[in-house]
Amino acid sequence: MTDNGFRGTPVLGGEDIADRIEPRPVLESHVLHEGYVFDLVSETADLGEAGEVRREFLRHPGAVAIVALDAEDRVVLIQQYRHPVRALDWEIPAGLLDVEGEDPAVAASRELLEEADLRAERWDVLIDYWTTPGGNDEAIRIYLARDLSDVPEDERHDREGEELGMPTAWVSLDEAHAAVLAGRLHNPSACLGILAAHASRAGGWSSLRPVDSPWPEHPAHR
Repeated sequence: MTDNGFRGTPVLGGEDIADRIEPRPVLESHVLHEGYVFDLVSETADLGEAGEVRREFLRHPGAVAIVALDAEDRVVLIQQYRHPVRALDWEIPAGLLDVEGEDPAVAASRELLEEADLRAERWDVLIDYWTTPGGNDEAIRIYLARDLSDVPEDERHDREGEELGMPTAWVSLDEAHAAVLAGRLHNPSACLGILAAHASRAGGWSSLRPVDSPWPEHPAHR
């Protein structure tokens, strides 16, 4: 870190550009509403010199998502109706980490099978992110899945609810990338995953991390 930035603002470079996991003491914590997927909680945190602050946020189990890329550099997309935004959006396969103690990579493999009828022999970590760090603690890990194969008909998952009759499509990574930049796709995991895959491919996939890479950004994996 150097101090020659604009108006004395430090200039960061290299590994200095990184978030830090630094929990502050929690003085009070209450569940205001226990939900089906996530809870609304209220916590009072001690910020030291900045004093105490009360924050309400959603406590979320986290999730995994998958950019499944075939030998022709096409990514599989699925379309679901998402009621909060009243829209049919194109997404990448994804699912909640709602099985206690389950390895996130195992969950990702299951979701790829259940939502896209696919298996993958090669798995890498593509990108990690928080969806809304000011309003919930949801952490999502996006994997890159390659060396794909179809799941046999008699082993496929029986879909129901909003997944019933869910359309699936293959889109070239270049076209998916263009659709994100043009504002035609809006799902955050799809947008981030497609942008990350497109950039990583341009760099010879050198940014990929091993499938079992640490994930301290998820509260259950610190």
